[in-house]
Amino acid sequence: MLTIHGRNNSSNVQKVVWALNEMKVPYERTDAGGAFGIVNTPDYLAMNPNARVPTMDEDGFILWESNAIVRYLANKHDKGGLCPSDPRQHADADRWMDWQQTTLGPTMTPIFWNLVRTPEPDRDMKLVESSKTAMVGLGKIIDDALNGRAFLAGDGFTMADIPAAIQIYRWVALVEDRPSLPNLEAWYDRLCQREAFKTNVLDIPLT
Repeated sequence: MLTIHGRNNSSNVQKVVWALNEMKVPYERTDAGGAFGIVNTPDYLAMNPNARVPTMDEDGFILWESNAIVRYLANKHDKGGLCPSDPRQHADADRWMDWQQTTLGPTMTPIFWNLVRTPEPDRDMKLVESSKTAMVGLGKIIDDALNGRAFLAGDGFTMADIPAAIQIYRWVALVEDRPSLPNLEAWYDRLCQREAFKTNVLDIPLT
């Protein structure tokens, strides 16, 4: 049995369940992290010493780090689809997943945390504004990359799109004063038509 431990409003958990739903792979999800706690219990720490979500348990095979979980599952269940089989396209998809982890996510996180999870009197609005400016530059990188292609790693939807799309959803939802980025907007609109994105990301309140 495949079990994903983690609450459904975690962006990192959303990556994994979105991918699983795209591939129609059966799984169970158990609430953990945030208001649910659990991640600091001995049993959970034995699986994931980082006390973070998500953690995957596939018949005793334990894996943590959301992008690593998505890569593993895509490689196992959808080689040539969600996981590109061409080595160069696979490297391209890998690159965008790493970029989300190292660059896009850390830039978007201060906006999300301050505007969603921090009481208004305690918000660091100077950090929010500097992060908004930085997000414009990152949005332009995505916009340029999508010139002439429908998705981040080519003409087909792949694992590359999932991590970035969740961050762009938060940007669109929380920041109104964004510049026009036609390629990015068209890509995002295409993703919004995907049922698995709607169910596992768009329909879940930002909390």
